[in-house]
Amino acid sequence: MKTFVAAMLLVAGLALTGCGSHNNNPPGNINGNWTATLTDTGNNQVFGFSTSLVVNGDGSLVATNFQFKSDSPCFVSGETETGSFILTGDFSGNVTGKFQFMVTSGNPSGNTLTLNGTVNGNTITGTWQLVGGTGCTGNGNFTVAKM
Repeated sequence: MKTFVAAMLLVAGLALTGCGSHNNNPPGNINGNWTATLTDTGNNQVFGFSTSLVVNGDGSLVATNFQFKSDSPCFVSGETETGSFILTGDFSGNVTGKFQFMVTSGNPSGNTLTLNGTVNGNTITGTWQLVGGTGCTGNGNFTVAKM
């Protein structure tokens, strides 16, 4: 009887192992390289950037290799990026949740770009707002996609 139970547990374990994902970059894996497009209320692209994101265990976000793809006098150099994810998910690896990301300019004007949105798999969508000096204000929608 013990041999039969052991054999059944082995078969069940092998069957469950076959159900797992073998994709090294499953949908909803937040860590990795991302590219963003920010449009104004008229659907004209205003900003674009790329970055590498890593989520810490506490939900805080680490951004590295941040680079604007568009020229803007609002962000010349020395930007600081901060953010967070409040993630939910299921046992199939599908990740959803809330996303917040902030870019503060390194120049003395202190321009701040804030993104608030929702992550769904390999896409993050939401709204953005820019607050700062003369000519450095605006808002609209954004899409961030995993590269």
